[in-house]
Amino acid sequence: MKIAVVGTRGIPDIMGGIETHCQQLYPRLVERGASVVIFARKAYTPQKTPYEYKGVQVVPVYAPKIAGIETFVHTFRCFLKVLRWKPDIVHLHAIGPSFVAPFFRLFGLKVVYTHHGQDYNRAKWGWFAKAVLRLSEFVGTTFSNCVIVISDLLEKWLQEKYHCKRTFRINNGVTLQPTLSQLVANKWLDKYGLKGKRYIFALGRFVKEKGFHDLIAAYKKANLKDVPLVIAGSADFESGYAEKMKSDANEVGAILPGYIHGEELQAVFENASLFVIPSYHEGLPIVLLEALGYNRNVIASDIPANMEVPLPAECFYELGDVDELAEKIQNFMKNPIERDFKQIVLRYYDWDVIADRTMKLYQVLVK
Repeated sequence: MKIAVVGTRGIPDIMGGIETHCQQLYPRLVERGASVVIFARKAYTPQKTPYEYKGVQVVPVYAPKIAGIETFVHTFRCFLKVLRWKPDIVHLHAIGPSFVAPFFRLFGLKVVYTHHGQDYNRAKWGWFAKAVLRLSEFVGTTFSNCVIVISDLLEKWLQEKYHCKRTFRINNGVTLQPTLSQLVANKWLDKYGLKGKRYIFALGRFVKEKGFHDLIAAYKKANLKDVPLVIAGSADFESGYAEKMKSDANEVGAILPGYIHGEELQAVFENASLFVIPSYHEGLPIVLLEALGYNRNVIASDIPANMEVPLPAECFYELGDVDELAEKIQNFMKNPIERDFKQIVLRYYDWDVIADRTMKLYQVLVK
């Protein structure tokens, strides 16, 4: 079975939820007998010529790195390349690239589209971009053979808005990692002057909908001078928001390590005393699931995507309420709780189960 993938920047270790999703999913599908080619974006991939990652073929395709243009140019450029490869299934990720679904169908290809979130709700888009994304959502939902949704919220939305009866709920997942040795962990913690279980951690792109401005303001109010705040990540494109956020973070003494991954990310993640996700918009956030995999105490905004994760009520705060967030940060730091969140991961967010369900869906489509 030949699977062509369009809509991710690429793999491995490229910042983004969709990128993490693809990095975990497609090697597992190769293990289950599929042949997978990811048509990635050349500006982000570690190599600029075709390469292999855990059996997955990655083909970098050029697109200008310009916000609002990149996705559509890249998707169009991938179209002919995908047709030449003659896959059994084209798997589109996110609503932006899904506008090509009817064109692939015209050439007799089966199309699967994963709806990762309502991207038109992101603060960075103007009215025209939002309109185009809504149109892409409609086109992808209408013309794909089936639509994978990663949350109940998205499934209900597509069923109510477009009367779609071809949705399949398959969650995002997380991989449980063996704990790093203290020697290895300390190597990375020392890099930033951190002490285990004595800092607050957040992770994501430096864009407005991630809510890091609320976290910085709440941290300032909490006045925890002996507890550092670490915000890992970066901005895909320079913006006024990203510059202001970094300036405010520096003002409160926050540590900004940039985009980190692999062993370094694991060391910082599993030794944090508290993980905070103050987002205004998410699909089903993989970073939140990763925090559960490391059994971290968690505080999350009460948006529906976060609240679908079965956490205790005290882990949530009202979106945008900086005072409540500051109070919860103070309480969690003064009274840390031993968690057993790994059981939630094993029950709901296991990548092997996700790969099995995706493979079965493919097999039904190509019969």
